[in-house]
Amino acid sequence: MKIAIVHDWLTVYAGAERVLEQMLLCYPDADLFSMVDFLPADKRSFIQHKQVSTSFIQCLPFARSKYRQYLPLMPLAVEQFDLSGYDLVISSSHAVAKGVLTGPDQLHLCMCYSPIRYAWDLQHQYLRESGLDRGLKGWLAKWLLHRIRLWDVRTANGVDHFIAISHFIARRIQKVYRRESTIIYPPVDIHDFELQEKKEDFYLTASRMVPYKRIDLIVEAFSAMPDKRLVVIGDGPEFAKIKSKAGPNVKLLGYQSFEVLSDHMQRARAFVFAAEEDFGIAPLEAQACGTPVIAFAKGGAMETIQGLDRDEPTGVFFPVQSSVAIQQALHLFEQNRGRITPDACRANALRFAPERFRQEFRDFVEHAWKDFQAKLV
Repeated sequence: MKIAIVHDWLTVYAGAERVLEQMLLCYPDADLFSMVDFLPADKRSFIQHKQVSTSFIQCLPFARSKYRQYLPLMPLAVEQFDLSGYDLVISSSHAVAKGVLTGPDQLHLCMCYSPIRYAWDLQHQYLRESGLDRGLKGWLAKWLLHRIRLWDVRTANGVDHFIAISHFIARRIQKVYRRESTIIYPPVDIHDFELQEKKEDFYLTASRMVPYKRIDLIVEAFSAMPDKRLVVIGDGPEFAKIKSKAGPNVKLLGYQSFEVLSDHMQRARAFVFAAEEDFGIAPLEAQACGTPVIAFAKGGAMETIQGLDRDEPTGVFFPVQSSVAIQQALHLFEQNRGRITPDACRANALRFAPERFRQEFRDFVEHAWKDFQAKLV
């Protein structure tokens, strides 16, 4: 069986790339395709230093830093990959990878992190945050996203089976493509985070500082509660805005190394998470340290955190994204701290270990391949 894996773009080692890493561990002989490949030489170990076949976007001006701005060309680019010599095609897609062309004698499985977020239900938020919600450029952006939506739905017909990274994403796939999907939760490097039972008197949040992460709400909430300490790790375009809202009890550390991040996760009283994420790795990394999570009750967090209604809770939810709701959740957490144990947090996180992902992914692929072969006879 000759296998091709198609990934959207290779520029950093983030959530989707962690999944790709485990896919390649399952199928190390697979060939790898991507819109662009700008991984530095010292960051290529997770793709096993493979030679990557890239699209024409790789050679366009300023592609290294502006590749996302070539999104209107990506549907054309991904369709130029000649995959006719492969038996199995696996697309690793949150944008355009699933749009590759395959034939009736090829099996196409899509690991879908989400239908293109900024073209579907998050379009208005994306346009607003990009300053493209009005004017001539705004209308051009809306027209381009309209065209991408039409292409996105059409290419869903070329996928034989969808894998969703959470029930939340499975519902989005059903809404957008009217397709069923199998849920396989992404791998989390649980073993990189050690359990620590002794906690200190501070809370932690860590994230890239972009609008949808809502770090500003967390900082506002703690600034209104001077008796509680908050440590913030991360950098990004919102850093200055967030810093201006921070009270003396809020400490912003900016970008920090993994060692500093994991040390704070181990020692924190709780990890605070206000984003609506498709899955969300950071809350599970905190739980792997035995640290409870206070999270917004929407998206993947609802599947990775055990609330107070469970026998062995690992965190507390707040219903809306507001500083007042976060303050109320903090009070609720303080009242119920005795019910949430480090061991329960660690045990919950272990459900998402990389070994589990590899086993489930291999089982799914092998089952899909056998069914596909049976239909060819």
